[in-house]
Amino acid sequence: MKKLSERIVKLLKKKRLKISFAESCTGGLLASTITKISGSSKVFTLGLVTYSNQAKINILKVPNKIIKKYGAVSYETCLSMVKNLNKISKTNISVSITGVAGPNGGTKEKPVGLVYIGIKKNSKTIIKKHFFKNKKRNSIQKTTVKEALELILSITK
Repeated sequence: MKKLSERIVKLLKKKRLKISFAESCTGGLLASTITKISGSSKVFTLGLVTYSNQAKINILKVPNKIIKKYGAVSYETCLSMVKNLNKISKTNISVSITGVAGPNGGTKEKPVGLVYIGIKKNSKTIIKKHFFKNKKRNSIQKTTVKEALELILSITK
């Protein structure tokens, strides 16, 4: 993941782009992965860990009715997270992550390993739904970060 993070920081610097993150199930791992790279302060502006529903509502202004209707782990919540993060951070690229990292907390409808990654660059917004089969928490978190990094790279090129 280090090589991927280095490529992203280098590319963002070259294109003079700023990036921000709103993470839930990864607990700041995406921000940590980027900030391990020397020079990341030139591109990384803001990282929020909005782990609880209350944080999503109070800090990211995700409407309570969206969380009540669709749940914290949903396309709709991820979309609201990334759009509102973009307004707060005023960065060129915003990334949101919400999911069930396990090993507990999953349901039949929303099993452990279900993760949504949202990315907004200018007027383009993409929400990707993933289902990671490995039920280990650490593995789900790391795989989510890797997927997010790959998505950032693809939208930045």
